[in-house]
This record gives sequence, structure tokens and C-alpha cells, in this order.
Amino acid sequence: MLGDIRRNNATPHRSVSESRLYQKVDKDNVRCLLCHRNCIIAEDRVGFCKTRKNIGGRLYTLVYGDISSISVNPIEKKPFYHFHPGSEALTVGTWSCNFTCPWCQNFMLSKVEPDPTKAVYIPPEELVRKACVSRCKGTSFSFNEPTLLFDYALDVFPLAHKRGLYNTYVSNGYMTREALEALAAAGLDAIKFDIKGTSDVVKKYCGADIEHIWDNVRLARELGLHIELVNLIIPGLNDGENMLKEVIRNALNYGGEYTPLHFTRFFPSYKLIDSEPTSISTLERAYELAKRVGLKYVYLGNVPGHQYESTYCHNCGTLLIDRAGFEIFKYNLNKGRCPKCNTKIPIVQ
Repeated sequence: MLGDIRRNNATPHRSVSESRLYQKVDKDNVRCLLCHRNCIIAEDRVGFCKTRKNIGGRLYTLVYGDISSISVNPIEKKPFYHFHPGSEALTVGTWSCNFTCPWCQNFMLSKVEPDPTKAVYIPPEELVRKACVSRCKGTSFSFNEPTLLFDYALDVFPLAHKRGLYNTYVSNGYMTREALEALAAAGLDAIKFDIKGTSDVVKKYCGADIEHIWDNVRLARELGLHIELVNLIIPGLNDGENMLKEVIRNALNYGGEYTPLHFTRFFPSYKLIDSEPTSISTLERAYELAKRVGLKYVYLGNVPGHQYESTYCHNCGTLLIDRAGFEIFKYNLNKGRCPKCNTKIPIVQ
């Protein structure tokens, strides 16, 4: 069901609201329709992500407006390189995740279960007001998996649009078709998909089926959303040449030749704290493979000052946006076109 939020007198905490995507299985059990885990949840139990609970035969989100982290971020940090470059977005997240990645950089948020009695609640209207006061150009749902803030996003996005703000998701892309369509209808403008590796890697380490993610890349494209893809390369885990080629082929087939693909450098974190950082040569090898296959816009991340952080015209090679880290030093576009060859550049401004 996709309906209005209905609050229950038995759930007084403001972060506890009836979910908009679920179905009754029988008198006691409900099925969550938010992500492709499709958890069947018994009375007084929670689903895999720990943010959905069956209360009295109805499914409730425990994290509606419960903001674990909030900050003003450059849009390049997401990373979005072809979407309002140089702008800032008010970025928020909540608790927990629907993946099991052992390398998570935000594990202090994504591996923590929500507690509605301690929720830091920000009403949708207040979040949009904060974005405007901070002179942000948009909102971004990030830090943990933003799909878990689905119900909240459906209320924030229309309000943000009314104030002239854009809306973005930084996601693992495991939401259902119904969820992604609802987000787009509510005002989602751009989504970054974390690909994480090949089908075997995603199944083993994330407990997920990557085909659902690639299907959502295609769906997001059909819905008219701006899309960027990120593949975190982890030494000894997903850095083999055949693995990289699989990611690149799918990026081309599902996203298209003009969809930006970012290869990001891994640094030891969470359960992989004893691992080595990704070598620059491995990232450069991935870059060359992607360009050879036909992707027009390929980037390297977490390597501040590298030439492949910058944007070049896919037709003539002219430097269009000179970047280092999250900062832009030169913006060389003429009404969205290359100033040298006049080619239209696929960048949302």
C-alpha cells in the first residue's frame, strides 16, 4: 500500500509513523515492500534493517525524521560531478542499513539500531527551512542508506521543490520499483548508486542481489533522474580485471555511455581496518578499461589533485571543470557546451 501516514496512539514518538509501503500477509504478519529483501515481519518484530516494526498488525517506520547526522556538504562529496557542480546540499541520514558491507565508512551510523525514545526529530518543514537558511541549493539523503528514510523523503521533497531546491539520494540502490517510482514522483532529482562490485562480491559481502541494483539504474534513467555510479575498489576483494570489466559493461548497458562512473579509493575501515588502501595504479587501470569500453565520463575519487578528478569534453578533450577534492578551481562551460567544439555536455546546471 502507498498511502498517507497514519499515526497510532500507541506510538507516541514522533519518529514512529505508519509505513507507506507494505502489505498484510495474514492477521499477524506484514510484508515490507520498501527494499528487495521484502521482509515478512511478525507482530512486535522488526525487519532486516531494524527500522521497520510490526505494531498491532501494521508496519511502522521507527526513523521518520530521526536525523543521526546533518551537515552542509559540497555536491561533489556525494559524489555528483555532473549535477549542479559547485553547489552545496543540506545532507542528512538516520540509523542502520539494509546491507552488511564489512568496509562501511559510516559504520558508526549504519550499524546502529534506531531508538525512537532518543530520536532527534526534525520535521520536514524545518529541514527545508534549515536548507534555505544555510543557503544550500538542495537536499541530500546520505550517510547511512537513505532508502530507510523513504517516508520522510516523500514529505520533504515536495516542500523542497516549492522552495526551489533540488533533492538527491546517495544510495545502494536496493529499493523496490514502487519505492523508486514514488521517490521520483515526490521530487527526487538525482541518485548516486553505489555498485560495490560484481554479483558474487555483492552477494557475499552485502547479502544482496546486484541485478536489482542494475535494474534500478535503468529504471532511474527511464524516470528521468540524473544518475551517477560509484564503484569502491578494495584490494584483493573486487579489484580483479574481470571484476572491473563486469562493472564497466553493466554501467554502459544499464546507465549508458554518458553516465558518470566514479572509481573510488578504499581506505581501511570497520571490519577491514587491517587492509591496504587501494593503489593509484589500480584506479588508473580501471579508468583506462572504462574509457576503452566506451564510457565518456570516468572519474577517480579519494585521490585529491589527480587529473582524473576533472571533467574533460568527451568530443575534443578540452578541460571543462578543474577539480581537486571537493573544490572547483575552474568552470569552463559556455551555456552547457564545450567552449572549444560547442559539443553539448551532459551536466545539469
